[in-house]
Amino acid sequence: MKWTPGYKSDNVEDRRGQGGGGGGMSLGGIGMLAWLFKLFGLPGLLIGGAIMFFGSGLLSSGGSSAPATGGQSATATQNGSDGSDFVGFVLDDVQKTWSTAFAAGNQRYREASLVIFDGRTRSGCGTGAAEMGPFYCPVDQKVYIDLSFYRELKQRFGAPGDFAQAYVIAHEVGHHVQHLLGLDRKVSQAARGEQTGADALSVRLELQADCLAGAWARASEKRDLLDPGDIDEALKAAAAIGDDRLQQQGAGSVTPETWTHGSSAQRQRWFKRGYEQGTIEGCDTFGASQL
Repeated sequence: MKWTPGYKSDNVEDRRGQGGGGGGMSLGGIGMLAWLFKLFGLPGLLIGGAIMFFGSGLLSSGGSSAPATGGQSATATQNGSDGSDFVGFVLDDVQKTWSTAFAAGNQRYREASLVIFDGRTRSGCGTGAAEMGPFYCPVDQKVYIDLSFYRELKQRFGAPGDFAQAYVIAHEVGHHVQHLLGLDRKVSQAARGEQTGADALSVRLELQADCLAGAWARASEKRDLLDPGDIDEALKAAAAIGDDRLQQQGAGSVTPETWTHGSSAQRQRWFKRGYEQGTIEGCDTFGASQL
């Protein structure tokens, strides 16, 4: 991906080295909830629809992985920086795309912030922990990420590349777009039976975030920001964290009725759809008869 090394974003809050926790749930409490939600396939929404997970390594190790520790990300090592400039560049570029799209529909886009942390940190949704993976909290409208997740994405999930990392951020900002449109609230308020299963509303919410990430990829390509192979990097990352692949790696079997994010094929398919359509309207997973 073509980006600007040394870029500084006003929307990035770097909390690395500050410690974390305090307020909301304890680290152990929210860490255990995250594990239970992933292990038993409950929707990736905690505290009344407050936390939306991108995906972590919990299920791939049978729910017993130790929390990721802070440290330089793959991006930092790759670019000789601390990683915040790349994250900030992608965050701002994604949000410029959605600001333009909202304006075209006579709507105002409110920018989300992104918090970089190591280990654990406070959020409006309780205490965020590294083992939860990147997440978006609609209470404070912030994306949270421990950059060591990028190292895990490369080494553990076999999805290297800067655009794979950009896809993670674009997916989380996709959740912010959904929040601004009120879609996350509709899902959290739906009947319990509609929130679980292979084609449940929670899965549709996650696949739509993948689709929105693809739509941003299309916009970034039009601005000549993509390098050859970038889309393949994103698709490889999408496949790496599909529910079926994580379940197969963790438990040795696949149970679609417990999916929360969609299969590898579904995540790839909806990212591709977003890339091909390039619009919010083209990402209507809720109206799709088949995912």
